[in-house]
Amino acid sequence: MSGSDTVFNVKPGGALHGAVRVAGDKSISHRSIMLGSLAEGVTEVNGFLEGDDCLATMNAFRAMGVSIDHHGEGWVRIEGAGLKGLQKPAGPLDLGNSGTSMRLLAGICAGQDFDVTLTGDASLSKRPMRRVTEPLEAMGARIETAAGGTPPLKIAGGHLLKGMDYVLPMASAQVKSCVLLAGMYAEGETCTTEPAPTRDHTERMLNGFGYSVQRQGARACLQGGGKLTAARIDVPADISSAAFFMVGASIAPNSDITLENVGINPTRDGVITILREMGANIEVLNPREVCGEPVADIRVRAARLQGIAIPEAQVPLAIDEFPAIFVAAACAEGTTVLTGAEELRVKESDRIQVMADGLQALGISAEPTPDGIRIQGGQPGAGTVQSHGDHRISMSFAMAALRARGEIIIEDCANVNTSFPGFVELAASCGLNISQN
Repeated sequence: MSGSDTVFNVKPGGALHGAVRVAGDKSISHRSIMLGSLAEGVTEVNGFLEGDDCLATMNAFRAMGVSIDHHGEGWVRIEGAGLKGLQKPAGPLDLGNSGTSMRLLAGICAGQDFDVTLTGDASLSKRPMRRVTEPLEAMGARIETAAGGTPPLKIAGGHLLKGMDYVLPMASAQVKSCVLLAGMYAEGETCTTEPAPTRDHTERMLNGFGYSVQRQGARACLQGGGKLTAARIDVPADISSAAFFMVGASIAPNSDITLENVGINPTRDGVITILREMGANIEVLNPREVCGEPVADIRVRAARLQGIAIPEAQVPLAIDEFPAIFVAAACAEGTTVLTGAEELRVKESDRIQVMADGLQALGISAEPTPDGIRIQGGQPGAGTVQSHGDHRISMSFAMAALRARGEIIIEDCANVNTSFPGFVELAASCGLNISQN
């Protein structure tokens, strides 16, 4: 389905109410399939995200011979092939829109005995991959990319990998995870050191599957040649998906919503910190731990938000939530300034430019900078916004209608299914005046 097939029409006003569970965590869903496929024994996953990105990961491992039973509704049963049990696929592995799939699979495939090609859609084919191919090549892998270091990735099998001590030039969980996953196939020890904290689901889940990862501060190390043992995984609700509802409830008068069973991993909770600094009324209730991941219910009520200078230390902890945060800034009093976020320019779209264009289309003053944006708060007007096929842009502007003066039309929204199938129905059930055609 091409992105141009789906348009969101969102009428102004309304408020968000109720207790809801948003879609399952995308990062954990991806990794449950990957590690379950490489484990010995049967892994069962509950709460799996039925989005296109995670299904692309599932299909890739099926193409490499892994038996995966999937009946929908978040339940998956994986018969692990073991670290050395993957088989050469019949053709290229098409990973659709999923950068996570491609970057993490590059690390796994670099350790195999067979050749494999990783491809993706038009958006993924523009995304930078040298950030993973360079450390993998330093470990001994052989990988060809398209001109400019973009996909497809042609990975040659049968090359011995050597462990390495890799200092990441940027804060990227995908790069860190790629190197650590390759490290399982490498001789000796592989370590990563990151310049700022990023999501640590890979390290937590490797330990959960019995593969020891030693962590000290910004450094994570593992020894090659170990094994993964099957596990049961309960996937929490995705904080990135919850973020749209946190922002919506914060900006819409009289809102009061509780988001249930949300993952609040400390490497992912920047959106809560930033919104609270803006004056949001957010309560974290019933904190608990499920399968090694911290989880809680999050209650959000309407609040008067203030513009802030977003602390740069929070940027890696909220990198996927900035489209939603920009909508909060557009409805806040005063000016919000973001710096240190150049990574947003190489996501599914150039999120700085695309959000600035969309906010300007709604009459909000939004001035992009090379590494961030300056947003003058106000009240969004009516208008038509181009999402450029970016799921997070689409959902963020849908929530903006809660405070808008008129209808917001959002084009190119089909990719919402990559991370949040059922978004329109769930948002409508909470009080957003949204329809799609």
